[in-house]
Amino acid sequence: MIDFFKEKEEIKNLFNDYLDDLDKLFLYLSEYYGVELYERNTVFIFDEVQFCPRARSAIKYLVADGRYDFIETGSLISIKKNVRDILIPSEEESIKMNPMDFEEFLWAMGRDTLMDYIRKFYEERKPLGPAMHRKIMDYFKEYMIVGGMPQAVLEYKNTNSFERADKIKRDIIKLYRNDIRKRADELNLKVEQIFDTIPAQLQKHEKKFNFANLSENARYRDFEGAFYWLEDAGLINIAYNTTEPNIGLGQRLDSNSLKCYFMDTGLLLSMTFNEKEITREEVYKKILFDKLTFNNGMILENLVAQMLNATGNKLYFFSRNSRDNSSDTMEIDFLISKSMITSKHNIIPIEVKSGKNYTYSSLNKLYNKYKDYLGDAIILHTGDLKIENDILYLPIYMTSLL
Repeated sequence: MIDFFKEKEEIKNLFNDYLDDLDKLFLYLSEYYGVELYERNTVFIFDEVQFCPRARSAIKYLVADGRYDFIETGSLISIKKNVRDILIPSEEESIKMNPMDFEEFLWAMGRDTLMDYIRKFYEERKPLGPAMHRKIMDYFKEYMIVGGMPQAVLEYKNTNSFERADKIKRDIIKLYRNDIRKRADELNLKVEQIFDTIPAQLQKHEKKFNFANLSENARYRDFEGAFYWLEDAGLINIAYNTTEPNIGLGQRLDSNSLKCYFMDTGLLLSMTFNEKEITREEVYKKILFDKLTFNNGMILENLVAQMLNATGNKLYFFSRNSRDNSSDTMEIDFLISKSMITSKHNIIPIEVKSGKNYTYSSLNKLYNKYKDYLGDAIILHTGDLKIENDILYLPIYMTSLL
């Protein structure tokens, strides 16, 4: 493991001086780190590789040498920025790392088989029963509070302290802000504006992004580059308003209407309650005991966006407002496409409900107008699995199985 953020310049310089003599390069690294190297059985991890661009470009020669394997890690923001004057090796295979999902969180907590158990009930469309559902929801609420940043999860696993995990998350947020200021160039003011306003935007009942909160008379086109930068850096998940719930959701977009979710709900919580005159410990207790009466819808909707994104779904919603015809006014939280496309019923509408009393007016209007396009409706809620009025109610922890 070579951490280029902490490592001395003399180690970084080895990648300048000995690329034409790899035997000597490997000898120096082996001796310096006290690690014996075994051909075809040793892996080098170049951590924070953006701080040594020369090591990144050297991958071309190191892979061709064939003796060892290499993993490069680093902040996506800085990785994209620090590419000037280096050859990006074609040998790189890029893997986007999302925050840990609920199943990975369960693994970290030592519950390796619990998601397999959940999956069985999802496939059979059966409720898990009060005791098991409550137990899983307890884990899920812990996941909601801690989030999926590995360092925060590790701290929580080791200390069982939300406060200690929260300290890690605040440090991460601070690092992101610093990265934005250093890396976003001429966009940094707009990027930071969007980044800082996300909690306030999501706390509204109508969660569409309000550009007027950024500046007077602002439009999407004024901030398009900043949104793209944040999404490309992996800091936000954007849901776009599609104008028709049919195949090819991405081909029918209202570009001036979008929702902007934070990429990790644990970080969102730390940002949100930093501004409230309420202790974080009190907030976390309220979440654990289902006593949080404000912001619950925001938290759950952000988490659903995060979980859908992690399973490869592009995020779309359907929102239409008509002053002339109330039957054309509707708001559906998410739309996803079925994996197998047929001639009809390819789009699945999803609503996220945080309370116990549900209304179906938007779903009913959607089916009345677009029934040939739509498959079965799904409501994600905090209760157990049930089927009622042709609607599939899924516990929110089953989101990643959709």
